Amino acid sequence: MTTSAIENWDWSRPVFDHLHLRVADLAASRAFYLAALRPLGIPLLIDTPETVQFPNLALSADGEPSARVHVAFVAADEDAVAAFHAAGVAAGGRDNGAPGPRRYGPPGSTYHAAYVLDPDGNNVEAVFRSFGG
Repeated sequence: MTTSAIENWDWSRPVFDHLHLRVADLAASRAFYLAALRPLGIPLLIDTPETVQFPNLALSADGEPSARVHVAFVAADEDAVAAFHAAGVAAGGRDNGAPGPRRYGPPGSTYHAAYVLDPDGNNVEAVFRSFGG
């Protein structure tokens, strides 16, 4: 992608329909994601013994756990990023990057993010992007 393409991309455009993570312990992952995603306004939609589903994210324990996945969720603002991080750590996740600005995105934009490792060691991020002067 050229700089021009990066600057002109509509970062609000969805490009994935959903992500399915296989987990070692469905109850532990349910508790972690329920707590971490609450500050982002992402609700639990389906909760059965076989699967847990949030909008665009499904969890199941029906195979080898997914490994070394990085998933980033959109946050409404910097406060939501901080709340995600605090909730994720309180729910048993491990800090993998405190809330703060990062050097990603086109010139003139901001990228404020935090990272928490889920119970299976996947890197879960909340990010707030803003564009313009």
